[in-house]
Amino acid sequence: MTMSIGKNMMLINSAFKNVKSFSLISVDRNCPYIEALFDPSTKVLAVITKEKKNNFHMVPKLKDDGSPAGNKKQRVQIQTYGEYYITNEEDIDNFISIFAINETFDYKKYIVDVNETKVSPIITKA
Repeated sequence: MTMSIGKNMMLINSAFKNVKSFSLISVDRNCPYIEALFDPSTKVLAVITKEKKNNFHMVPKLKDDGSPAGNKKQRVQIQTYGEYYITNEEDIDNFISIFAINETFDYKKYIVDVNETKVSPIITKA
């Protein structure tokens, strides 16, 4: 049995750390990824998989009542989604051509100098 791969994510406009960017979101249950986020400051596409794995993270230590125990931290094993980081622009283009259903979306306009795409962190009423 062969499984078809690709053409199950949609490119959308988004923001990453207050900078205009793009993301890919899953549009099909068979997609192996939850989403992909482009960081314009590093030009890296972070791809979040549906597969979960156990990772250690430093988290604030809590008292018995649930309040933080000062600045103390503890190492805790947490189940998180797997991540891949695509750093090469040609590889990003290939990933998008394989998975995006709307290839005509102009995502390349976000692969520029970050200062050209900054957005205001202030939300105003329309």
